Amino acid sequence: MLSTAPKTSTAAGRAGQHVKPKGLYSAAPRDNAPPRHVCRSAAPSTPQQSSNNARDRDSVVCNFIASKTDASMASTAKLLSRRGWAVAEAKSKLKPWSYTVGELGPGEVDIRVTHNGLCHTDLHMRDNDWGVSGFPFIPGHEVVGEVVAVGSGVKGLRPGDRAGVGWISDSCRVCANCKRGNENICEKGYTGLIVAGNHGGFQDVIRVSADFAYTLPPGLDSAAAAPLLCAGITVYAPLRAHIHHPNTHVGVLGVGGLGHLALQFARKMGAEVTAISGRGDKEEESKGMGAHHFAVWGRDNEKFKGKFDILINTSSGDVSTAALMSLLKVDGALVQVGIPGGGAVMHVPLQDLVFGQKRVVGSIVGGRADMQEMLDFAAVHGIAPLVELWPLSKVNEAMQHVADGKARYRVVLTSDWE
Repeated sequence: MLSTAPKTSTAAGRAGQHVKPKGLYSAAPRDNAPPRHVCRSAAPSTPQQSSNNARDRDSVVCNFIASKTDASMASTAKLLSRRGWAVAEAKSKLKPWSYTVGELGPGEVDIRVTHNGLCHTDLHMRDNDWGVSGFPFIPGHEVVGEVVAVGSGVKGLRPGDRAGVGWISDSCRVCANCKRGNENICEKGYTGLIVAGNHGGFQDVIRVSADFAYTLPPGLDSAAAAPLLCAGITVYAPLRAHIHHPNTHVGVLGVGGLGHLALQFARKMGAEVTAISGRGDKEEESKGMGAHHFAVWGRDNEKFKGKFDILINTSSGDVSTAALMSLLKVDGALVQVGIPGGGAVMHVPLQDLVFGQKRVVGSIVGGRADMQEMLDFAAVHGIAPLVELWPLSKVNEAMQHVADGKARYRVVLTSDWE
């Protein structure tokens, strides 16, 4: 019987110890994408029909078809079984579930999943906080595993390779932004890995476009790589875009799942780094992760007024935009990456914006080139998240652990299928 407590990697020792391992979405798939799921039965199936017993996981099939197909294809296609942990309706717990897929299509890869980062976005999608979830679906968008099959035309990946998959699973490939390598702001809308009923990594084998599966460098541990595929790229891309010269002073608000990675990346990019937290007890740890300076939000704001070239806000809490902007130098940039729920609105002080020639910008993950570059950069510079390891079978307990704010700093789920 597996414990509900988080496990560590074998190198760490005691259970529960924190370890540092070595090493615009679209609501539907593209029109020309091959069918992702084919049903064995016309009868509706939901995760509620599946028993918690692992022996019953294959008894329920998916009736979700991601793109148009005809009856003859459904009747003649070779079907492959998949097992996952799915959510049937908003705010419900995940349950074991089975569905089927057809034969591997051109440009696709099948990846046997070994690790999943558990991101707060998975909780938002489970609860449909942003109104873009489609049920039933399998969460998980920080996916690491071993390539087990490749479709025709796939280059750069072969069976046996380690690969990772992040938040974006496809884009139009032809718009101006995609051609520039900015698939994350595809003009036609990218396809989110777990948006509108698409299935993510909390399963045994995931099928994705090979173009959005990334080779993991040899020096990057699989448990460390998983959170980088969303949290890592979320902070790496804006830092890379805004750090233009050595000694750029970067402030990072929030020393959590995103912030502790931002500190490491900014330091290795040559910036002067200040960690800003609502808790004074994070100073020593923040400096150990790359911060030159430490500030407590509110208490030390006056001390750091006008100090930052870039201030990256990783917090999803309700923080005063005026207070944030007061910490910027003239011509400084406030970069927002945290997304509060409930349709939050920023109130920007126009006088400070105009006379200070300041900028307020948002950033959403990154394109394919940035993703591969980020993984390689992390491997070369020894950047890795602090993680807690949990078995996938304890996904509901792990989600509650994250919801309670107890994770230090990222939870990684390890596959434990029988």
